[in-house]
Amino acid sequence: MNTILHKRLTQALWPLALLLSAFALTQPAHAETNKLIIESGDNAQTRQNAAMEKEQWNDTRSLRHKVNKRVEKEWDKDDVAFDARDNCQQSANLNAYWEPNTLRCLDRRTGRVVAP
Repeated sequence: MNTILHKRLTQALWPLALLLSAFALTQPAHAETNKLIIESGDNAQTRQNAAMEKEQWNDTRSLRHKVNKRVEKEWDKDDVAFDARDNCQQSANLNAYWEPNTLRCLDRRTGRVVAP
């Protein structure tokens, strides 16, 4: 009976003994933390990021320029159509009328473009 108890006790304490011996063999690690590193911030990664940001800025600038030209062109077109409509409506030609779908001044009889 004593051997059975002894066997169970050694089986239960064996993992605990291994764990304690593992902690006893390890030495505490000390790291030297009193060093100060100052970087200028100019390294390959920051230069690459700056180059990519500049490239993206140039691309978006080009796109903004195209969009602005398109908007300006549409504005000019609407401005010319507005002036043409005013001229058509104030025309002395009684057969002239403004066609809003085509933005042209047309003759009522022939349907041809009229110069007011």
